[in-house]
Amino acid sequence: MVQTTERLISTDAQRYLLIYMIAILVIVTTLVIVFFIVFQKRKNKLLLDKIKQQKQFEETVAKTSEEIQEQTLKYIGQELHDNIGQLLSLASMQMGMLGVKIADDIKEPYLETQKIIKESLGEVRALSKSLNTDVIQKRGFSESILYEIERLNRMKLITAAFAVDGDVVAFGNKKDGIILFRILQEFISNTVKHSNASKLTISLDYKQEQLLINATDDGVGFLMDDLKDSSGLLNMKNRAELVESTFSLISQPDHGTQLSIVYPIAARALKAKELL
Repeated sequence: MVQTTERLISTDAQRYLLIYMIAILVIVTTLVIVFFIVFQKRKNKLLLDKIKQQKQFEETVAKTSEEIQEQTLKYIGQELHDNIGQLLSLASMQMGMLGVKIADDIKEPYLETQKIIKESLGEVRALSKSLNTDVIQKRGFSESILYEIERLNRMKLITAAFAVDGDVVAFGNKKDGIILFRILQEFISNTVKHSNASKLTISLDYKQEQLLINATDDGVGFLMDDLKDSSGLLNMKNRAELVESTFSLISQPDHGTQLSIVYPIAARALKAKELL
């Protein structure tokens, strides 16, 4: 009887010890899991903070670079207008004063030279305006593109066309319009210089949430791999990223080049209001 009682007590003690050990094991395991989860969350938060800081740093660098470029273009525009423009104006005045003394046998080349000087003066002034940020802001995005198209046609550099669909919506942030205009200027410059194109078309399609921008030429085109490290292409991409836009440039040899930008006009306007 005594042995049976001792055996029962021993069995109960073992059972309680086992339960105690299991409880300790469960608690320790739970603490380890909780610690791991907390550690992982903290690690993820630090990683996300680091990524966010890196992104903010890159955005700051990109914005600073863009501002420096805009200031440089504005300065060049002012120099063209104030210095080169004044020299051409003076040359035009002097040519006019010499007109009465020109012999008949050189009258025709004289008049042609006078015409070239006047046209050059007009184009220098037009170019200075297309480089000046203040002028672009005052004129507006669509009007600035139209002005550029008219300048190309006037100079007979290329046959250029411009179309606008939908109701024109003003940019919530005017700087966005300047950045998008600079992308198009880069495309136009490349088309005129390198593509041997005869036609250039730019179109704007205003939707409720987005602005679709397309520019195409019928030039010689190129292999995309040949231009992947081009500074011009990188500039266009970086500028598109600054205004949170989708950027696409497609080209094939003998099939021209197409630029497409999807600008989130509604979302950017809302963001501009939130920053006020």
